[in-house]
Amino acid sequence: MRIVTCLDTAADDRLVQELSAEGHDLVARVQTAHELIDILRQRQLDGVVVSASGRQLTLEVLAEADEVGIRLVAVAEDDAERRYALSLGLYEVVDSHAPWREVELQLRGGVAIPREAAPERGAGRVIAVWGPAGAPGRSTVAIQLAAELAFRSKSVVLVDADTYGGTIAPALGMLDESPSFAAACRLASHNSLTVPELERVASRYTSPHGAFWILSGIGRPSRWPELGADRVTATIGVCRAWTDYIVVDTGFSLEADEEISSDLFAPRRNAATLAALRQADHVIAVGSADPVGLSRLLRAHVDLLEAIETSEVTMVVNRLRASAVGSNARHQVRQTLQRFGGVDEPIFLPLDVAGADAAVLAGKTIIDAAPRSAIRAGIAQLVDDRILAADDEPPSRRAARKAARQGRPTRSRQTLLPRRLG
Repeated sequence: MRIVTCLDTAADDRLVQELSAEGHDLVARVQTAHELIDILRQRQLDGVVVSASGRQLTLEVLAEADEVGIRLVAVAEDDAERRYALSLGLYEVVDSHAPWREVELQLRGGVAIPREAAPERGAGRVIAVWGPAGAPGRSTVAIQLAAELAFRSKSVVLVDADTYGGTIAPALGMLDESPSFAAACRLASHNSLTVPELERVASRYTSPHGAFWILSGIGRPSRWPELGADRVTATIGVCRAWTDYIVVDTGFSLEADEEISSDLFAPRRNAATLAALRQADHVIAVGSADPVGLSRLLRAHVDLLEAIETSEVTMVVNRLRASAVGSNARHQVRQTLQRFGGVDEPIFLPLDVAGADAAVLAGKTIIDAAPRSAIRAGIAQLVDDRILAADDEPPSRRAARKAARQGRPTRSRQTLLPRRLG
């Protein structure tokens, strides 16, 4: 292996001696991130060993290593340096006293897949949760969908793909210092993402009502370039072979960004959202039940239909209350969606401040914090009627139903108020 080191610790000389004794080719020994980036751009390498400190390990170093397809392993002196590497999304971290064989194991980790080959499509179903600007409740709905599916004994991974700032981890009370979805995307860019790697980087939410995996989102919006379209597509492809359902919390913007960039090959801020929506088997569109929220939902709904490739779209109207839309709120909203958007059979979620606040305060899902709440009952109905029931239909019947929805309007079905679960 052709290796470069960028170390400032006492482990430098020891590791250099050990790697040379193993027959590896030490191309260069540098001291700073700037020097390391220059080497990465000029030389053909097989691996990099770098200290997990701000002087040697930066986001620019990770981006350059990803660009040229070189695996990078960090050497940490203490827990603070290990946390720093994890905060950048780098999970290949070893202790500074570890022998060379542990470093080499990380450098050789992963199973390479030819870049030109499409990822194998597994049996997992992708559910993308989207909504327009204005915080209509996308993340809340995504979390509860994952919880309800897990409650029904399905294996689930909840993916935070919002490039404007991830909220899944803090909403569930997780002190998440490492964006695991960005880490998975980085492995995917190296063609090294496998199911064991996903289980290594992902977090696990556990409760008596069911457990599910979490690929947490970026904490700082400035890190959006790490979630490129190809990376997101490849990561979701591997997730299909991992769990029964992949619930993706997406961003709000559907702009393709071409008109605001002079470089047609530049990364796109909304690429992760668009890629996730194109991979989706079922899209949940969430809007807020007030005049402003409904206006935003209807205007963006047209763009949504152009961005997705599935015909399975369920409209969810969140925070329904008469104080915002008048008496007989359900009928008013249904008529508005039908008249201006051609939307039939929306799902209504009531305004349930107590249930939502209980979950946020406890850092848990609503099914754990407020199992008898009205919003929990509404999302349970959504899972049973629109997700599990649709997935259990024979393919021929499902295709006919899709064609009917696309080809002609259907009469709105009366939807009863969500029943309270006992």
